[in-house]
Amino acid sequence: MTQLTTNQPPDIPEEKAAGPWREAWTGFKKSKAALAGAFIVLFFVALALVGPLIAPEGINDQNVTERLMAPSAAHWFGTDDFGRDILSRVIHGARISLTVGFFSVIGSVIVGSALGIIAGYYGRWIDTVISRLFDIMLAFPSILLAIAIVSVLGPSLRNALIAIAVINVPNFGRLIRSKVLSIKQDEYITAAKGIGMKDGRILFSHILPNSMAPVIVQGTLAVATAILEAAALGFLGLGAQAPDPEWGKMLADARNYLRDAPWTMIFPGLAIMLTVLGFNLMGDGLRDALDPRMKS
Repeated sequence: MTQLTTNQPPDIPEEKAAGPWREAWTGFKKSKAALAGAFIVLFFVALALVGPLIAPEGINDQNVTERLMAPSAAHWFGTDDFGRDILSRVIHGARISLTVGFFSVIGSVIVGSALGIIAGYYGRWIDTVISRLFDIMLAFPSILLAIAIVSVLGPSLRNALIAIAVINVPNFGRLIRSKVLSIKQDEYITAAKGIGMKDGRILFSHILPNSMAPVIVQGTLAVATAILEAAALGFLGLGAQAPDPEWGKMLADARNYLRDAPWTMIFPGLAIMLTVLGFNLMGDGLRDALDPRMKS
């Protein structure tokens, strides 16, 4: 009598499937440039957090007998025209610039994402009104629009932060709108509507989480742009006001001493350059890791 046997595959240990975020982190770690950017960003974030504890002097400690001193063992970055230690002011300036960068982008993401989701999901006249609003804002050069907003509100660091947040809203709004237009056509969204799920739950439980990848990438790059815009407003006298050691304001104060004391401009300029470079490198790495089209 023939015994029936079934061909069963051998027991193979089931590997835990890697989620999309784990795959993104794996891809991010493979990029040396992205890791270098992340290291630079973490360095300046740590500098902003512990800056007051490690700064050799106070930001407004003046010593007119040591004004415009070249870098030395006593003052690693030299001193400015008031005899203030430039190293201490650059360290404190990291907190100001990163605060403006992070919080302006957070505001832009919140407002822009809300408008973009509403426009993309509901469409019709709502989409038309919001899209035309974005087009009008994007018709102006961003820095000119920021200058106009600060001129109306008044020169200050807070108003510069508000202006930078406002001018970046259309970028996030259009990005999230295009993503929502694509996602809302998927079958699982149609099924959710079919079983009577409310719009609010669909938006916050399904559409918003699946739209975050491009927003994260754009947000990282936008922080670099916001830091540059804050420095530009500070240089023009529309951002941080004296005696705050904002990097752009430090450049403006040092422009009259470029020949006699170039270090007064070099070190704040290097701080801006390195911070922006770090965010750009990290943003490029996140884009490559989160974009399926970039995966080999």
